[in-house]
Amino acid sequence: MAEFMTGLKRTHYCGTLRADNIGEEVTVCGWVQRQRDLGQLIFIDLRDRTGIVQLAFDDNTDREIFDKAFAARSEFVLCAKGTVRERSAKSNKIPTGDIEIEVSDLRVLSKAQTPPFEIVDDSKTAEDIRLKYRYLDLRRAPLQQNIITRSKIAKIARDYFYENGFIEIETPMMIKSTPEGARDYLVPSRIHNGKFYALPQSPQIYKQLLMLSGFDRYIQLARCFRDEDLRADRQPEFTQIDMELSFVDVEDIMEINEGLMYRLFKEIKGIELDLPFERMTYNDAMNTYGSDKPDVRFGMPIQDLSETVKDVDFVVFKSAIENGGSVRAIVAKDAASSLTRKKIDKLTEYAKGIGAKGLAYIRWADDTPNCSFNKFLGEGDLDRIINALCLKKGDVALIVADKNAVVLPTLGALRLEVGRQLDLIPKDVYKFVWIVDFPFFEKDEESGEWVAMHHPFTMPKEECLEYLETDPGKVIAKAYDLTLNGTELSSGSIRITDYELQQHMFRALKMTDEEIEAKFGFLVEAYKYGAPPHGGMGIGLDRIAMLMCGADSLRDVTAFPKVQNASELMSNCPSTVDDESLDVLGIQIKKIEE
Repeated sequence: MAEFMTGLKRTHYCGTLRADNIGEEVTVCGWVQRQRDLGQLIFIDLRDRTGIVQLAFDDNTDREIFDKAFAARSEFVLCAKGTVRERSAKSNKIPTGDIEIEVSDLRVLSKAQTPPFEIVDDSKTAEDIRLKYRYLDLRRAPLQQNIITRSKIAKIARDYFYENGFIEIETPMMIKSTPEGARDYLVPSRIHNGKFYALPQSPQIYKQLLMLSGFDRYIQLARCFRDEDLRADRQPEFTQIDMELSFVDVEDIMEINEGLMYRLFKEIKGIELDLPFERMTYNDAMNTYGSDKPDVRFGMPIQDLSETVKDVDFVVFKSAIENGGSVRAIVAKDAASSLTRKKIDKLTEYAKGIGAKGLAYIRWADDTPNCSFNKFLGEGDLDRIINALCLKKGDVALIVADKNAVVLPTLGALRLEVGRQLDLIPKDVYKFVWIVDFPFFEKDEESGEWVAMHHPFTMPKEECLEYLETDPGKVIAKAYDLTLNGTELSSGSIRITDYELQQHMFRALKMTDEEIEAKFGFLVEAYKYGAPPHGGMGIGLDRIAMLMCGADSLRDVTAFPKVQNASELMSNCPSTVDDESLDVLGIQIKKIEE
């Protein structure tokens, strides 16, 4: 039967005790990491969220207490009182390795069955098992430290924004469904039968309305929901450090966010970031790195070979250029010995898997370069390509030819994959980049129609307004993304505040008056009553925590995450509900055949 802590009160956390505490009487609580029975000597490693301390039981220990220690097993919950003393056999593996507690009172607060996996830092247990027993997985020190770091990020962010005059305001969790780029999670209304609330993809409209309300500096750690396919850096529910500012322009918003990042990295990791952060236009990012969230910790930029190979009699190159595309390459320096033909074949399959028709290459391992398309080359063609790429013996060039919408992202993904394979990406290096000058519209490949790249409240640059309806491809948005090491942390923009311009923008997006009124009528109405210039952004708290912790996935910094199919393995969520609950909501389930 479990004992109680009557008469005992925790005085210290396990991992905080040091040699300075020798001679003190302390009380600690935690879980048994392991018990070692050496006959007349028993040691228990007791664990809490701060670390481990050794409990010692010997000939001087009361027999009843010694027997409790003898019976203790992994994951039992104990409370121990005793005197801190110097360890005879010190350990440099844990911070408390110089001391131990000579136990004078021991309570078994809870016994434990043998857990389905051992609670150790470097668990080799399959992730799906650990997620099923997430409450046990969360006992592991690496995950606990990740969650604690996430908590520190939230606190520092709040402190920083409070110091800079921001007001924390909560916005509704059940809102009107409006298009924001992803599919909404819908909540049926019992009272308004047949109608639905949506869970917010972001507090976008509400924070703009707060600017119209005169609050001028809003901040919220906002929960957001998007019904979209998951990946390592995406969860269906996530947290944004969300902000909006009035009477500002792009520079002001960038400055306040650079200050936040500087504070976070200095206080949590002891790193002083270089300010201001690098800035790169969207076009430069795509043309150089094949991504609008470039990882600039290593080189291997994309190079345009179109002019060099325009007269080469190779149909793959020729057709790509004639159809308005390009021929581009990345060069892996001194990689010929590592990127064998077999590995290049695997990279070819990888490229095909993300949309490319194939992958050409030049591998210069021996005296003569091995070119996969050599039979199509005329005299001097290979030399011209080698010179254009500054290729040297030992290098490998990977070449893709197609429309730019295929070439650039394919080479961008290949660059990252090759960088990983060759171990070119440095650890513990943090490279922030602002991506600016985004196109306002992009052309849909299938329909040929111009569609918005951003939400409909994004402000175009003033000098581009004349092209809104005549030449959409020339319109640049006053939008900006903050990226870190190849991950998008934040997206933001200056907002449209002029009623007539907003109407003009809706028309450019081919929205009818009925659609505008149904989806955004209340916001459009608000603009008639005096709107300050404003803008903002939302930083992914989960993503910055993932990067600062060096985690591989958002699941490692989220207490109870979802998996690839948006389910939670521990609670078997989502689940069915009974017919009575559905009837109240006026909902009938229609089976969809897969």
